[in-house]
Amino acid sequence: MITLVEISNKIAEAIKQSGLTQALIAEKIGVRQQQISSYIKGKTLPALDTLANLCKVLELDANDILCLSK
Repeated sequence: MITLVEISNKIAEAIKQSGLTQALIAEKIGVRQQQISSYIKGKTLPALDTLANLCKVLELDANDILCLSK
């Protein structure tokens, strides 16, 4: 079973690897910086459209973020 912690860890690692700031990512996908922080801390998950935009900005496959990649 995939957990919120696993997904938030994947998001956090992807953001760290990107070298982009939370504020810049938030601006690019149309959310507040606090939302990005909330995703990283595992407090909330992004909505599907936000997740899609996040993956696009970070140049990631959504399957990887959702821990569906093998």
